[in-house]
Amino acid sequence: MDTKNSIFTAKDKDGNSKEYEIIFTFYSEETKKNYVVYTDHSKEKGKMKVYANVYDKTGRNKELLPIETEEEWNTIETFLSKLEGEIYAEK
Repeated sequence: MDTKNSIFTAKDKDGNSKEYEIIFTFYSEETKKNYVVYTDHSKEKGKMKVYANVYDKTGRNKELLPIETEEEWNTIETFLSKLEGEIYAEK
């Protein structure tokens, strides 16, 4: 995955090609993995849908890998909460 280009195309769960925009990427010291957080700009209950996956920063493996553990989800949610707090603090 080329994270310099913020738009990428991937297949959704139904096998349809869909465009997504990368919101941010980060590396977790806790899990020793790289994560990508992205959106298709669709909304659910008035909020933008956001997705997260593990990705290979070297680019050798182009597949997005699933989040496998509760620890990983907690890491991502903590990171998102901190980011949201920083965004609102700037306003």
